[in-house]
Amino acid sequence: MSDNVQKNILKKLLLRTQNRSRLWAALMALCIGTTLLLLSVMIWWNFRELLFGKNQNDTLGSTYLIIGKKVTEQNMGVANATVFTHQDIDDLKHAPQVEDLGIISSNHFPVYAMMGGKLAFATDLALESVPDKFIDKMPADWKWEPGSKNLPIIISSQFLDIYNYVFAPSQGLPQLSEGSVKSIVLNFKAGSGDQSEMFLAHVVGFSDRIGSVLAPQSFIDYGNKKWSKPGIPEAPSQIILKTKDPSDTKFAGYLQKHDYNTNPENLRWSRIRAIVEVVTSATGILALFLMGIGTLVFILFIELTIARAQNSLTLLLQIGYSPHYLSRFMINRFLPMVLATVIISMVITVIGQAVASAAVVSQGLILPAIPGWPVWAALIISTAILVTLVSKSVSGAIKKQ
Repeated sequence: MSDNVQKNILKKLLLRTQNRSRLWAALMALCIGTTLLLLSVMIWWNFRELLFGKNQNDTLGSTYLIIGKKVTEQNMGVANATVFTHQDIDDLKHAPQVEDLGIISSNHFPVYAMMGGKLAFATDLALESVPDKFIDKMPADWKWEPGSKNLPIIISSQFLDIYNYVFAPSQGLPQLSEGSVKSIVLNFKAGSGDQSEMFLAHVVGFSDRIGSVLAPQSFIDYGNKKWSKPGIPEAPSQIILKTKDPSDTKFAGYLQKHDYNTNPENLRWSRIRAIVEVVTSATGILALFLMGIGTLVFILFIELTIARAQNSLTLLLQIGYSPHYLSRFMINRFLPMVLATVIISMVITVIGQAVASAAVVSQGLILPAIPGWPVWAALIISTAILVTLVSKSVSGAIKKQ
C-alpha cells in the first residue's frame, strides 16, 4: 500500500469531524494574538531605534541637555540662588543616565557688537563658552590666544532662522545663507573705559545644540579675569549634560526633584516613552491572553477530534500502527495550520514596519524597513512554544486512547 493511500485512509478514519467553527475561531484568535504580540514588540523596538539608532541627534531631544536652576518667586533676587555649587555638580555627575557633564561659562564683562553697512546694528551681547567636546559642529579654526584681534564665534542656527524668516522680511532686508554670514566681520568692543579692547569677530560655525553665541573658552577666561566686575559669582548658572537616555523617567524625576529647568521639548520623549511603555505592555498582555485562548481552543479541538476517532485509533493500533506514527500523522495535519497563522502575523508585522519606516521619513527620521531582531526573536519564541504545545497535546491525546 502506497504512502499516499495510507494517509488518505488515516485522514478518513481520524479526521471525520464536521464542526470546524471552533477550529477557525481558535486559529483567528491565534493569528490576532500573535500579530498584536509582534506589533507591540515592533513599536517598542522602533521607539528605541528613534532614541538610540541613526536618529541620535538634537532633533529628537538628543542626548545633550542644558539645565539651570528654576527662577521662582522665592529665589528671585536672592544672590547666588540659581548658580551650581560644587556639591550640585558632583551630584549631577552621579545622576541617573548622566554620562558626562560640562560647565557653561558666561562673560562677566561687557561686550558690545557693531556692524556697519546695509545691515548696520549695534547691541550689547552675551557670550558663552562650553568645553570643546560638547560642541556639535566643531570648526577647524576654533581657537583664540591673548593678543589676537581675530575672534572666532559660533552662533545658534536658530538665530539665523529668526533673522531670515522673521526679521529680514519685516524690515525689507536681504536673507542670508550660512556662507554669507561667515563672510561678515563684526566689531566687538570688550570691557569698558580705557581698559576696553576691539576685536574683529568672525562667525566660523553654527550650532544646533547651543542656543546662544559661543566664544572660545580662552577668550571668556581672559575677559573675565581682566574686566569682570567685583562680586559677580564665578559659579556657573548653566550646565550641559550628556545623557544615555533623556527619556528615562528616573532622569526626568531627578530634574524635577531638584528644580532643574530645561527646555520642555528636550524631555518630551520621557512623556512619550511612558505612553509607549503603557501601550506596548497593555497590547502585549492582550496579545498573550488571545494567544492563550486560541491555543487552548485549538488544543481542545485536537483532543476532541482524537477522542471522536477513538474506535478508529484502537483498530489502527491493533493492526500494527505505532502510536508514534499516528502522532506524527496528526501533528503533520494540525501543525501547518499553526504555522500559517504565524506566517500571516509576520507578514502583517513586516508590512506595518515598512509603512512606519516610510511615514517617519517626512519628519527627518530614520527607521529600518524590516523589523529588528527583537521582533524576530518574539516570533521564534512564540512559534517554538506553539509547536511544542501542539505536538505534546497530540501525543498525549493519542496515548490516552
